[in-house]
Amino acid sequence: MTTIEINLLPWREEVRARRSKRFATAIVLSALVGLGVGYGMTWYLDQRLDDQQQRQQLIKARTAELDRDIRAVSQYEEQIASLNRQIEVFETLQVGRPQTVHVFNALVDSLEEGVYYSSLSRQGDQLRLTGLAEDNRRVSDQLRQLEASPVFDVPVLSEVEAAENEMRRFNLSVNQHMPDTEAVEGEAGREAP
Repeated sequence: MTTIEINLLPWREEVRARRSKRFATAIVLSALVGLGVGYGMTWYLDQRLDDQQQRQQLIKARTAELDRDIRAVSQYEEQIASLNRQIEVFETLQVGRPQTVHVFNALVDSLEEGVYYSSLSRQGDQLRLTGLAEDNRRVSDQLRQLEASPVFDVPVLSEVEAAENEMRRFNLSVNQHMPDTEAVEGEAGREAP
């Protein structure tokens, strides 16, 4: 028999070299993949961070816009309050205009013969009247006439004194109150014919 001697060393060396080459390739590929994944994660997180910063800037811009709107609404509310006060003043003046006419008409209607008013002042709803009367009885009659008027409350006589020409000077105050304006106008309309 013949013996064949086979030398396996070169073959084992080639296998070892191939394995080393594959291992080195696997390590290089793993390193590349690791670097790629690391770069990808960094890029992704940077993008998320940029998105978050953009959202924060948008929120800050919208917050500033809302603050401006709130200030504008506050100014509008102040303007509305001012306009409401002006409207109240106009309404008071509007109501007061015919009220003054009714007061003067009531004063004229309640004026007794022999009584003359020399001055009239008004403070709020109170009228202060100064006048002259022929005698004390006419002053009393005038007080009764004012009390009977639907426009005035009970008058308060503050003083009566003798004046020139045997006349009596008197001072009185009376509060005015306006009954239903339509009722007063209705009474005036009934008395007219």
